[in-house]
Amino acid sequence: MFIRAKKRGPHTYLHIVENERVGDKVVQHLRHSLGRLDKLQESGALDSFLASGLKFARNLNVLDAHARGETTTTKTERIGASLLCERLWQECGIAGILDRALTDRRFEFPVERAVFVTVMHRFFSPGSDRAAEYWMRRYRIDSNPALQLQHLYRAMAWLGEVIDEGGEKRSKGAPPPVRRVKDEIEEALFAARRDLFSDLSLVFFDTTTLYFEGAGGEDIGHRGHSKDHRPGDPQMVVGMVLDNQGNPVCSEMWPGNTADVTSLVPVATRLKERFGIERVCIVADHGMISEETIAELEKMQWEYILGVRMRRCKDVSLDVLGRAGRFRQVHGERKQPKDPSPLRVKEVRYAGHRFVVCRNDEHVRKDRHDRAAILAALREQIKRGTKSFVGNKGFRRYLKTKGAKFEIDEDKVREEERYDGTWVLRTNTAISTEDVALKYKQLWMVEAMFRTMKSVLETRPIYHHNDASIIGQVFCSFLAVVLRKELQDRIARRGWKLEWNRIVEDVDAIEEITVHHQNLIFRLRTEATGVAGKVFQAAGVALPPVLRDGPPEG
Repeated sequence: MFIRAKKRGPHTYLHIVENERVGDKVVQHLRHSLGRLDKLQESGALDSFLASGLKFARNLNVLDAHARGETTTTKTERIGASLLCERLWQECGIAGILDRALTDRRFEFPVERAVFVTVMHRFFSPGSDRAAEYWMRRYRIDSNPALQLQHLYRAMAWLGEVIDEGGEKRSKGAPPPVRRVKDEIEEALFAARRDLFSDLSLVFFDTTTLYFEGAGGEDIGHRGHSKDHRPGDPQMVVGMVLDNQGNPVCSEMWPGNTADVTSLVPVATRLKERFGIERVCIVADHGMISEETIAELEKMQWEYILGVRMRRCKDVSLDVLGRAGRFRQVHGERKQPKDPSPLRVKEVRYAGHRFVVCRNDEHVRKDRHDRAAILAALREQIKRGTKSFVGNKGFRRYLKTKGAKFEIDEDKVREEERYDGTWVLRTNTAISTEDVALKYKQLWMVEAMFRTMKSVLETRPIYHHNDASIIGQVFCSFLAVVLRKELQDRIARRGWKLEWNRIVEDVDAIEEITVHHQNLIFRLRTEATGVAGKVFQAAGVALPPVLRDGPPEG
């Protein structure tokens, strides 16, 4: 039964009606006429009638009493974040893998829950472990018996703990090992999802740097080439491997003075020996390339697509770029903003090696425009005799000295024109020239993941002073990236495009409030607003009812 409004002439009347199915049709039966709406509202009879019925509907009664401020609130907990992360955490298999890794260990606190809290904190409100310890007090987290800051620190140290080939902890005086607890977790996570990786034939690898506040660990913090543009701070180098679909496979960490070119072979060796990947094509940026690296990869019979430093490699800048040949078009000029960027490619064989020259005509025009603007500014400043532009690297490369004066280096200008919108790849694959270029362009996935770790998840700066804890903290960001990628894939399969900041804000806003009313305890859930409903639907999470019985007293 329900109340129906029916208009007759200038007035509206309220009726109590009941639906009844007769055959294939639903027929409405009038049970009672309440009267004219305006008179019922004027006299207050409608409010009295509804209020008298409300006391027989417990849920509505509690909600109405709470809206009028007649209930007592004893606790408010955020539940959206934990519901979402718990589902992803369990279905990605991370909880079970951590439990198995802890089988022979005896901690007096739930280590798996401490790691979960740290990863969830990275996901929703990134910051330090100290911030996580304060943050988690506002959240309902299953099986979380009063975790403290020391528990989070110890969980990070366990993830970064050194192990030997037999899985035992090395003695303190042993030489630096290469395997840690987090490595076994990554490999187990890969094995658990092996069916998804059964056709793994392409992996992407790149590195970035993370800086420290303070000393920067025992051995891992060193000064080196900083990609954070903070050369004065100690740092570490972080590498990440992604598969062809952008799924994180593993992470690696080295001291901050490790050159990119020395990091690729150890990663390839680990993929082969520990992940059981016999043949794969590695795609990496130009910082990874050296003759020694390429020789090791070919010795392992692995394929590669590597970017080449055109300006530093004279053979490439003179012979490969200068080789005649017709470009083949892969993508033409854009007609719509979302169309692929223009791409033309040609293959060059030089000194027994295969190179692919790629050109983007949009970038050609942009590079020419930018250079023209720089040269115009240079010529104007040269006329005025100012030397302030000498400190600008973008300006300085087009200059040469003539006595005590500067002038434009026209030879350098013509040389730079050859690089406009162009990049060169070296590969030993047999795949088509077009596919080589397109596979290399997918390397942006790794760069996007690093931006996620460094900006959204705020892995930097790092405050720990112990190598194991530092590595454990960065690994938790890796696990947060795994969860984020899983969620984004589930949303994409629904055909939805949701902004990440909206996802975090709307899901995190869902709370459950414990209230007392008429000697009973209830839990009231706030509304799922914005995109939260779609996120939970994609993740397969069922929200609790708006009102449910609360826990008993005591």
